[in-house]
Amino acid sequence: MIKDTVSFPDFVKLDLRVGTIVTAQPVNGSERLMQMEIDLGEEVGKREIIAGIALQYKPEELLNRQVIVLVNLEPKKMMGLESQGMVLAGGDKEIALLQPDKVIPNGTVIR
Repeated sequence: MIKDTVSFPDFVKLDLRVGTIVTAQPVNGSERLMQMEIDLGEEVGKREIIAGIALQYKPEELLNRQVIVLVNLEPKKMMGLESQGMVLAGGDKEIALLQPDKVIPNGTVIR
């Protein structure tokens, strides 16, 4: 199902950037959630992000991987931890992280 159309001014409010996962560990008490520290470059810094990817990825598979992050998403508490953004991924049963096709600087803005 395609969601409602958004205006261009609404779309440009999204702050999407490239970041590198520097730490990853499963969240205690959850089989789906992974806690990651992501380096988003000098302007943004490092952020803690919780994502429902633990069934698809082991922590060691995530280290040093570049991903696309929505950095201006309102923080959300999950399992007592605060997630400060969203790692973009696609799929329903089989989830795949979205990532650049080559290494680019952390903090690079997606346009």
